[in-house]
Amino acid sequence: MKKIGILFGKENSFPQAFVDRVNSKNEKDITAEFVKVDKVFQGEPLDYAVIIDRISQDVPFYRSMLKNAAICGTAVINNPFWWSADEKFFNNALALKIGVPVPKTVLLPSKEHPDDTSEESFRNLSYPFNWPAIFKYVGFPAYMKPFDGGGWKEVYKMHSSEDFFNKYNGTKQYVMMLQEEIIFTEYFRCYCIGGKYVKIMQYEPRNPFHERYVTEGATTDQKLLNTIKKYVIALNQYLGYDFNTVEFAVRDGIPYAIDFCNPAPDADVNSVGAENFEWVVETAATYAIERAKKQKPGQDNLIWGEYVKSSSTGSPLVSIQAPVKTAKAKPSTKAKTTGKAKTEKTVDENTGIKEA
Repeated sequence: MKKIGILFGKENSFPQAFVDRVNSKNEKDITAEFVKVDKVFQGEPLDYAVIIDRISQDVPFYRSMLKNAAICGTAVINNPFWWSADEKFFNNALALKIGVPVPKTVLLPSKEHPDDTSEESFRNLSYPFNWPAIFKYVGFPAYMKPFDGGGWKEVYKMHSSEDFFNKYNGTKQYVMMLQEEIIFTEYFRCYCIGGKYVKIMQYEPRNPFHERYVTEGATTDQKLLNTIKKYVIALNQYLGYDFNTVEFAVRDGIPYAIDFCNPAPDADVNSVGAENFEWVVETAATYAIERAKKQKPGQDNLIWGEYVKSSSTGSPLVSIQAPVKTAKAKPSTKAKTTGKAKTEKTVDENTGIKEA
């Protein structure tokens, strides 16, 4: 019997609905439950083929536990090694490299020195920073937020350099990003599960949390929706996330990726609404079962993104904006004598990602 577990914290509606949905499918030799842990020994597996992680970003004990489970063969959703390494400023840089539009963004050092450091720890930084160049690049209005944050914590809007310094001076030890404001006509939040299942949701970030998922006035621009879907799949396949959300602000018809490092996204029925909740429960259950069926004990069953794969092979990143060409199979010299043909890699027309 293969067990699918869900690891969670304060949330209530999604975990139970997920477990119930998996079990209602009556898949042979597959069952789901809340993860239960009473001991963690190094190099020894947990009794789960798959674990959906909804809380380790807040509980370091869980993060280390999941890495130990992964090295013993558990398929952890999302990959705990990559999640530990990832952050939003890198996400923006990667998006630029693969051709996904993002706001102009600058990384800022923390206003206060981190604990156990001094001025000597920062001798490679030039003070003061080149603020005129930074402000010219980003422009105002702008937003400032932590480079690795989430949940709309420590997010500030500023209208001038004076406003910036007033708020920056109070950011303590946070490493912040200063980001161009995209004045949008439409805004979308998109679930992506398994790097292939996408739910595009009209969203209004300026509303109270329980009113952000718009149910009326949905766009009918299919070309825009197709572009958004392409960007969502590309970003998640390059980052290697199994369960994530991507937000887009649309300006002059161009969707700009605003936030796409949300590996434990909101899935509460009271905020996302009944229709979106049904989609995320059903799709997460279906995908978890897919992963359980493919899971092989004692092997690496994690998903690794195209960025990691390309880095490990020394291959360049592929921009999804570049012309897409599909290579035809060409027989090699060796193939003429063996009767076998060598097939070149092709490029997926939706994402621009090379297929094996």
